[in-house]
Amino acid sequence: MEQTVEQKLKALWAWQSVQTQIDKIRQVRGELPIEVADLEDEIAGLDTRIEKIRNELDELEDSIVKRKNMIKDSQAAIKKYEAQLNEVKNNREYDAISKEIEIQGLEIQVCEKRIREAEFEIKNKTESYDATLKNVEFSKGELDAKKQELDTITSETQKEEDQLFAEVQAAEKNIEDRLLKVTNKLRNSFRNGLAVVFIERDSCSGCHNKIPPQLQSEIRQRKKIIICEHCGRILVDEEIANGEG
Repeated sequence: MEQTVEQKLKALWAWQSVQTQIDKIRQVRGELPIEVADLEDEIAGLDTRIEKIRNELDELEDSIVKRKNMIKDSQAAIKKYEAQLNEVKNNREYDAISKEIEIQGLEIQVCEKRIREAEFEIKNKTESYDATLKNVEFSKGELDAKKQELDTITSETQKEEDQLFAEVQAAEKNIEDRLLKVTNKLRNSFRNGLAVVFIERDSCSGCHNKIPPQLQSEIRQRKKIIICEHCGRILVDEEIANGEG
């Protein structure tokens, strides 16, 4: 059986009233859910940074080992070339071997320089690594405290919230799909979640703009669904809002 406009308005107000109660419960939690999510994201980012620094440190350590092995190879080559100098038969051979010794010496200098650079970088990255670890530990402590606070608040209100959600679902059964879709869209458009409001002191209780007397009269007649010309919210009269109509 099709609902009258009055029945629709009463159903919408019942739905809005329960949603408002849920909003009040969520206000008790304040910014805690957002703060928890932000801390979790921050910790994930720090963990990623720690893993990156750890990999970079491993690569630097490997490069030092590689350079040290290259130095050993160059030193062994120098000893071999120096032994060959005692057996040269002409200046050409002497110059060629001397050149090889010089090249190996330069290779050792380059490797030693790269090792010093790597050690300096390791020092800086280790400091960054330790600082990031401290940040992670601090953020985890903050997260645990925020989660505990949120869990305490949630546990205190969960039963009431579950009951209200059940009432919302029951109220939605009395609202046609098209109208519910529009009202939900309206509700999501406003920070206070008010999609259905009432006449309060000749004004819209949502945006507090004055409602013309003629429009107030039409709202009280309940012959059609009327929206506020300023904010677009659905308007009901005082009696419906007070549960007297």
